[in-house]
Amino acid sequence: MTTEATTPPPGASPRPGAGSPGDQSVRPAPGPGDTTPTAPADPVWWGWGAAAAHHPLPGAVRDLLGQLGIPSRPSAPVALADITLPPVRLPGEVLDELRAVVGAGHVRDDREARIRHCRGRSTVDLLRLRSGDASDAPDAVVAPLDHDQVLAVLRICSRHRVIVVPFGGGTSVVGGLTPRLPSGQAPDGAPRWHGAVALDLHRLDGLLRVDQLSGTAVLGAGLRGPAAEALLAEHGLTLGHVPQSWEYATIGGFAATRSSGQASAGYGRFDQLVTGLRLATPVGTWQPGRGPASAAGPDLRQLALGSEGAFGVITEVTARVRPAPARRRYEGWRVTDLATGLDLLRELAQRDLLPTVLRLSDELETAAGLANAVSAGTDVTAGADAANAADGPAGADAAADVTASGGCYLVTGYEGSEDEVTGRAAEVRAVLRDAGASPLGEDVGRDWVAGRFHAPYLRDALLDEGIFAETLETAGYWSTIPTLYAAVRAAVTGAIESDGSPAVVLCHVSHVYPAGASLYFTVVCAEGPDPISRWDRAKRAAGDTIMANGGTITHHHAVGTDHRPWMPAEVGEVGVAVLRAVKAVLDPAGILNPGVLVPPPSE
Repeated sequence: MTTEATTPPPGASPRPGAGSPGDQSVRPAPGPGDTTPTAPADPVWWGWGAAAAHHPLPGAVRDLLGQLGIPSRPSAPVALADITLPPVRLPGEVLDELRAVVGAGHVRDDREARIRHCRGRSTVDLLRLRSGDASDAPDAVVAPLDHDQVLAVLRICSRHRVIVVPFGGGTSVVGGLTPRLPSGQAPDGAPRWHGAVALDLHRLDGLLRVDQLSGTAVLGAGLRGPAAEALLAEHGLTLGHVPQSWEYATIGGFAATRSSGQASAGYGRFDQLVTGLRLATPVGTWQPGRGPASAAGPDLRQLALGSEGAFGVITEVTARVRPAPARRRYEGWRVTDLATGLDLLRELAQRDLLPTVLRLSDELETAAGLANAVSAGTDVTAGADAANAADGPAGADAAADVTASGGCYLVTGYEGSEDEVTGRAAEVRAVLRDAGASPLGEDVGRDWVAGRFHAPYLRDALLDEGIFAETLETAGYWSTIPTLYAAVRAAVTGAIESDGSPAVVLCHVSHVYPAGASLYFTVVCAEGPDPISRWDRAKRAAGDTIMANGGTITHHHAVGTDHRPWMPAEVGEVGVAVLRAVKAVLDPAGILNPGVLVPPPSE
């Protein structure tokens, strides 16, 4: 049965950053399974999430970091009125043409709209913005209603040499929303570019079709994670894709970056869920994916997935959906050390016994995250945010037990029917117990669920105290993971501590495959006098080390501009030439997110 479904859920109102009334919810969005369909409030311009969801850094965390040699130094963002914006460069005729397509109210060039669409949400992005630097702000924010309007906008911008940056939830942490504009003039002697627009896709927010028999749904690219789940829930379905950015990231963004959610062990990466795409390109509509499988040449969906707005603008995604789970169960476990935990993860993956969620913290992340009775299973930053609200004595007692005895924390989660959850949990528990893992119970698992979206909020609280916190990630084969883990930790620590400042480098594994796994590092240090240069030094050291030790430059954060220097090593010179050729065909004027993903010939 196929049904049309276009009504948004309660609370899924358009974002005020694009000129529409905004939802006033002030709490972090509920996870899938929470029946409240309220959309999260729009994030503050200087950080992540709504203002009311932000809290001061817990004193226990401040004290712990001080003991590690990382002092706090209050550092508030400048006032919105004090941010420096470049003048609008777009000619009046271009603005008039854009307004004629999308409506006057959906083309904005005011200060707040431009600032809210300036860059993404990496720590470096926020440090620049908090200091008053909005030099990368678009000249205008354009919010089309549908695919045809996106096509029309691209035609106008191609004709007038205007850069277009597709903008979903604004959650990129790798410079994916900060195009690098080539300098100089066009061949005819005219200015090469006449400005840049952020193409805000929030109005493409419908659930367009549901095919119950095939288990697929067609989703608008601008749907945020919570709104998509609420719409699917009306049909008894779930997408099951829940990355940490879920509150604000969009369906189109998931596809454009090859996102991987916290339940990837059970539901798969987002690119594994996609059966079809619709893109608007400067040369027309591109719609790869006609069936569940095909032998009609190379799978062109794979060129669109992960293309980060450089080849076209994703406007619709057809994705696999599943019946909403009747039961969810999460548990905490302790394993003796990281090596033992990695062996367990590999065994579960290779025996096809993966739970829905599987996450292993290393010894340092376990100790740092649990030493203050924080929410088990979250990053050190996420755990700190929950330090003053532990989920009952059972969770706190289990956390204290792991801290006292050492070892590594492991979380398992199961979603499905009652029989599926019961059966798979029994199989996984048997493997864990046979390997000597100790159960911590469901309270600890529920603590992880309660805190799994908290990390970005505490990152902002750390910034308010002059403490730098950022993440990086990679993936490798099981045979290379131990060496890759040790080498990256050493490289990042050495790069940051080269100027005498101590660093804390934590790690967890949260995406597991039969052949290997991801590694996700959290880095905390004092800001110091030049935190951006220090992080650039650490990021270069990490990237070089990853490539030298058999890892991929990114598992799920995407390439953006930050990882682009390693693309020749990642895909080879022939691979880079293929990317350039595809872009030249689909975007001959080079207006789409220039500098993102595709290395220029100079590299």
